Amino acid sequence: MRALSYKKFKNNAVKCQICSHYCFIAPNKRGVCGVKENKGGNLIAINYGKVISSHIDPIEKKPLFHFLPSSLSYSIATVGCNFRCLFCQNSDISQASKQGLFFNSPVIPGKDTKPEEVVKSAMASGCKSVAYTYTEPTIFVEFALDVMKIAKKKGLKNVWVSNGYMSPETRSAILPYLDAINIDLKSFNNEFYRRICGAQLEPILDNLIFFHQNKIWLEVTTLIIPQHNDSSEELKKIANFIKNKLSSATPWHVTAFYPAFKMSDHSPTPPSTLQRAYQIGKEAGLKYVYTGNIPGLEGENTYCPVCQAVVVKRLAFFSQIYFKEENNKAFCHNCGSELDFILS
Repeated sequence: MRALSYKKFKNNAVKCQICSHYCFIAPNKRGVCGVKENKGGNLIAINYGKVISSHIDPIEKKPLFHFLPSSLSYSIATVGCNFRCLFCQNSDISQASKQGLFFNSPVIPGKDTKPEEVVKSAMASGCKSVAYTYTEPTIFVEFALDVMKIAKKKGLKNVWVSNGYMSPETRSAILPYLDAINIDLKSFNNEFYRRICGAQLEPILDNLIFFHQNKIWLEVTTLIIPQHNDSSEELKKIANFIKNKLSSATPWHVTAFYPAFKMSDHSPTPPSTLQRAYQIGKEAGLKYVYTGNIPGLEGENTYCPVCQAVVVKRLAFFSQIYFKEENNKAFCHNCGSELDFILS
């Protein structure tokens, strides 16, 4: 399968246009993601249909708290990623195309799967959506797009869980079929992105604004790593960006880091840090701030922005809904104020 978008140059070199790295790739070489390969002057998605992971998940696991709450999402991924996050919790599959046996090898692990099979499995399992997740969906956009088109026709919603580093070419291609997206805003510091993730901050900010302006339901996640992106100053910058450039109704998930991959020697995030981030988000004027990865904190719940009544109570990925539904809209059971949820 040819890659979604690339340019050809002399001597059979190509420039990938899938993500914001815009890799210049010589013949028989691959891009940063490890799954786009130049074969004879054509850029090939060598991971097409190679599903490495497929699960039925609560939509809250994405995390998406305001999109089809309490529903199930059929979740898929291939190997590969355009980031190299030192703290990656899915590094066994996200980095599999870059290491050992699979790097510059014709072998890409995964079960050969047709787009129709994904949709059929999603419908058979009672899922309301298909989620492109676990690794970065941008790097398997060719397969994702084929699934998304079929899913849309069958009445399923399409959800991306992304690092937000897709190119304008990719975001335009998926826009007609995308219903919701959770984007990681890992830091508000370009040096953090360069050193820890191997990327740049600006394209992610641009894509956040793009999806918001194009009315795709958007939620933002920040994994807080002690001594790297946990300062109050940086958290205030993120909260203010969401409030001023996106919306006060855009949910912000502040989640706890646990030692993993190349940061296994670091300390996990203490609950007090999440609680501080939660307060910073609220003080910035965000209606919906959530603490994650530490079950039992009050920040897991949704509170009515007007009267502060609990409208959704959560523990990990399990939720109990208290809001009233009328004409496909959600209203506070206590004061009657309309809430920001997508129910269908």
